[in-house]
Amino acid sequence: MKKTSIIVPAFNEEKTILTLIEKLKSLDMEKEIIIIDDGSSDATRKILSEIDDDNIKIILKNKNQGKGVAIRDGINISTGDMIVIQDADLEYDPNDLLAMVKTMIENDYDVLYGSRFLKKRKPEGMYMANWIANKTLVIVSNMLYNSNITDEATCYKLFKSDVIKSLKLKAERFEFCPEVTAKVRKKDYIINEMPISYKARKFSDGKKIGIKDFIVALWVLIKYRFVD
Repeated sequence: MKKTSIIVPAFNEEKTILTLIEKLKSLDMEKEIIIIDDGSSDATRKILSEIDDDNIKIILKNKNQGKGVAIRDGINISTGDMIVIQDADLEYDPNDLLAMVKTMIENDYDVLYGSRFLKKRKPEGMYMANWIANKTLVIVSNMLYNSNITDEATCYKLFKSDVIKSLKLKAERFEFCPEVTAKVRKKDYIINEMPISYKARKFSDGKKIGIKDFIVALWVLIKYRFVD
């Protein structure tokens, strides 16, 4: 059995964090769960501080530093053969990780993305503006890096541990996705995809990514085409 490190960056997710943890714990696979509270101002930090489970590693940050920093911190302490990112909300179904890990192992992939657009052209609940932004990032990624993918901004990105640890990531916020996509392609790793489930939440429910993050993502894709 290969072990998968599931890295969960969390910021103000008091409504979903315990449910997510239970879903992850129930996955029938060899795993370690790494949760990084990124300076939450709600009850997320308190909830996590009360968890006593040897199979869950928890980092509690004193201030918000950004999703990218949280992910990098998780990567640094991970011990799994594979590493995947899991958002702390419930937009993604953790049960899909079972199929992704199985597919990764059986095919000896280096990188596997879970695509939200292989099941449905427009996933449930996704704002039209977000759909357009996602499609734009896909087009730019494929043009600049010959990546042939359908979902650049998906949360579910699964890597062999040595692959992602070799990338020298610098992301601080949501630019983790375009940076990691650019850098795996610049190292000539093939990005494989498989369909996953997705149910978008609304801004009123805590969705955080916006137009500024889309602009930054575009810039990051362009920047890393020409610099390391």
